[in-house]
Amino acid sequence: MCEVLEISKRTYYKYRNVEDKDYYDYLIIKEIFDESKCTYGYRRVCEGIKIKYGVIFNHKKVLRIMNKYNLKPEYVKRLHPNTYKRIEENVKPNIVNRDFNVDHPNKIWVTDITYLIFNNKRAYLSTILDLYDRSVVAYKISRHNDNKLVIDTLNEAIVKNKDVHGLIIHSDQGFQYTSFQYKAICESTGIQKSMSRKGNPLDDSPMESFHGILKKETLYNNYITSLENYIAIVEDWIEFYNTTRIKNRKRK
Repeated sequence: MCEVLEISKRTYYKYRNVEDKDYYDYLIIKEIFDESKCTYGYRRVCEGIKIKYGVIFNHKKVLRIMNKYNLKPEYVKRLHPNTYKRIEENVKPNIVNRDFNVDHPNKIWVTDITYLIFNNKRAYLSTILDLYDRSVVAYKISRHNDNKLVIDTLNEAIVKNKDVHGLIIHSDQGFQYTSFQYKAICESTGIQKSMSRKGNPLDDSPMESFHGILKKETLYNNYITSLENYIAIVEDWIEFYNTTRIKNRKRK
């Protein structure tokens, strides 16, 4: 199991015993669920895990975890028209309160989604930044602006950084960030959620600034031939941004 998740045994048992024991099991379940194009129920997920990894999961446990993280086949989701609406009970207050000065890594992350548009075709970029050095912790690009885009970005960030207990992640009140799956992942790993107030983009200004710089330096500095070409340019730029580009960091 640890080889599949690319983590140490120490990290695996830390999360099982200290945080929420379901999180890394959820990652395995989600992998099989996603590979099924979000069509498998819990019994087929169990069979998929057994076939791919030779590991037997109890079907009641898989059902419980899938319910907890809201992993439901697409045909089931379509029966619920509120799937892509903000869930008001999951909205959190703005605990960052525009204080973007951070004294160490993995204290506050900010996240958002932006459009990548070329010739009336569009993709969606989901990004998580660390406020300490404005580095990109994780990002995903998709043709669909849905919960999966945000969840995959968050999971990648968590797996990369391992210990995120007590970290704050700040977002707007979009439906992805108020979903039950997003809530469950944050609670399982000890992440605190913070959200901008309605109609207050300045509450998430570092993220807004990052996306503005990205678009300016990719759209206007390159000859773009297609949306696929634009996506490749954005990916190259993010690598440049993280490894080479000089960043302005304001400190008190």
